[in-house]
Amino acid sequence: MRKFLTLCISLVLLLGLVPAIAEDSVEITFWHSMGGVNGEAIVKMVDDFNAANEGKIKVNVEYQGSYDDAINKVKAAGMSAMPADVMQIYDIGTRFMIDSGWALPVQDMIDKDSYDISQVEPNIAAYYTVDGKLYSMPFNSSTPLLYYNKDAFKEAGLDPETPPTNFDEIIEMAAKLEKKDADGKVERYGFGMGNYGWFFEQWIGKMAMHYVDNNNGRGAEPATKVAFDENGGAVEIFKVWKKLYDDGVIPYLNRGNTEAKQAFITGKIAITLESTAALKSLLTNVGDAFEIGTGYFPNIHADDKGGVSIGGGSLWMLNTGDEKRQDAAWEFVKFMIAPEQQAFWNAKTGYFPITVATHELDAFKDNLAQYPQFGTAIDQLHSTAPEFAGSLLSVFPEARSLVETYTERVINGELSIEDAVKNLAGEINSAIEIYNLTN
Repeated sequence: MRKFLTLCISLVLLLGLVPAIAEDSVEITFWHSMGGVNGEAIVKMVDDFNAANEGKIKVNVEYQGSYDDAINKVKAAGMSAMPADVMQIYDIGTRFMIDSGWALPVQDMIDKDSYDISQVEPNIAAYYTVDGKLYSMPFNSSTPLLYYNKDAFKEAGLDPETPPTNFDEIIEMAAKLEKKDADGKVERYGFGMGNYGWFFEQWIGKMAMHYVDNNNGRGAEPATKVAFDENGGAVEIFKVWKKLYDDGVIPYLNRGNTEAKQAFITGKIAITLESTAALKSLLTNVGDAFEIGTGYFPNIHADDKGGVSIGGGSLWMLNTGDEKRQDAAWEFVKFMIAPEQQAFWNAKTGYFPITVATHELDAFKDNLAQYPQFGTAIDQLHSTAPEFAGSLLSVFPEARSLVETYTERVINGELSIEDAVKNLAGEINSAIEIYNLTN
């Protein structure tokens, strides 16, 4: 009987009635934090990889919730066993991942494979590079942009092709863009933005200053304290917030970008600040209501010479200790940043294509022709020098929350600008000190 069953199974495999499983096939796990349309795009890319590598590599794709949820899960599991082979982690988790020792730097695989890293946008790769080593592979990268209502500009007698470049210009234009009803109630503000800690970091970089010490957290040793209190950057940013609010230029649109985004979509503000990754969503939601224009993220001062840094996330390889799985994970990472995949990712999500060759593909060119506003994001990225890659900080989530808290306290008149900067620096420095002592 046993011989008969063996013969039957062999015949079934020989006839191709069921696929044979290759003895050297490898199964790996990919954790991501993309919901909605972005998550659907991720799943499609993974399915395409699995189809192309059938019988050799299979990637199990698992949604882990928010970036914070995902990194907390890997923290909980990391001491005993790596829970995934590849993981999508937000930009501000970079310093923690480097310090943890749980990551397998992609530079190791680049060197092993003699991979041509020059095809990755240098200004994007710079963020994830420390001491000449690329630790993770850029994937969903974005920068902040200025968005404006071109129809409102025309109505106010402003040139719809000339967005403001700094806050002096924003204040001047906002006065012309503001609309009031017969009772003097504001129907449309000229400008509005969310209280978002990421913007604070961007303005520090736009002023060509450092957020923290030790080469902006990019030295051999991690940051030990903030620098924005000593270099004056925080004072300048809080001065702008205070003026905008005290002079009635803007309404307070709460923390994050949700309320500001909705106010722009509904025409209640004519200019706002948002991520490049929001472009597709804004265009979809605004529809034919008005034409959206885009401009560079504004300077604090007209003569600022710095640049923007990227946000978003990257793909981290985790050090599982299994060479076959790590090799398979590297093949998957390379697939995800291949030009064809990046053109698809850009079209579906609005994130930058991180591979230079993507720009030569018809799919990318067609998408850019349909949405020319995205060209602003690319031009801004290319005009920023790698030296403004941005800071690395172990406690960035806490720091961003504290920045937003003290911004509120400044505009509410609870603290002077000087006291707010002093207290903000003190709280972030305490968090840095505790982290450095315990890690």
